[in-house]
Amino acid sequence: MNIQLHQASLKEVTLLLPFVSAYHEFEQLESTQIERESAVRKLIMNPEFGGIWLIYCDNTIAGYIAICRGYSIEFNGFDAFVDEFYLSTEFRGKGVGTQVLEAIRKEAKNLEINALHLEVARSNVAAKKFYEKAGFKAREKYLLMSAELDVGAKL
Repeated sequence: MNIQLHQASLKEVTLLLPFVSAYHEFEQLESTQIERESAVRKLIMNPEFGGIWLIYCDNTIAGYIAICRGYSIEFNGFDAFVDEFYLSTEFRGKGVGTQVLEAIRKEAKNLEINALHLEVARSNVAAKKFYEKAGFKAREKYLLMSAELDVGAKL
């Protein structure tokens, strides 16, 4: 299968949003259409934050991948999280995901990113194996912890 990544622009938000919605449903993430669209638009309009790429497989949109950039003393510069990665079911298990991760590594290098991180559900054994095969390693010494900050009313 011929895989291509295309960095999303504001003109493609309507193409992207159904995939974001499907990913949020799959991961059981609570968000509204307004919140998803707002977050997608902010990331696209601020490339210094990272980016969103539409995944094309043989000229058909197969999903998307988003990376969000940060800065790390430990990694000596920019790092990023693979914030969201979604492939439609018909494209899973065919090597598409592996090719996407290879391509996003190149995109990350172009953005001067020194390390990529991601989260995977502890119960998702297949995804853990997939990411390990792609070169991601669990950092057994560390546990990712998060604290949501109340920055005002959500949209």
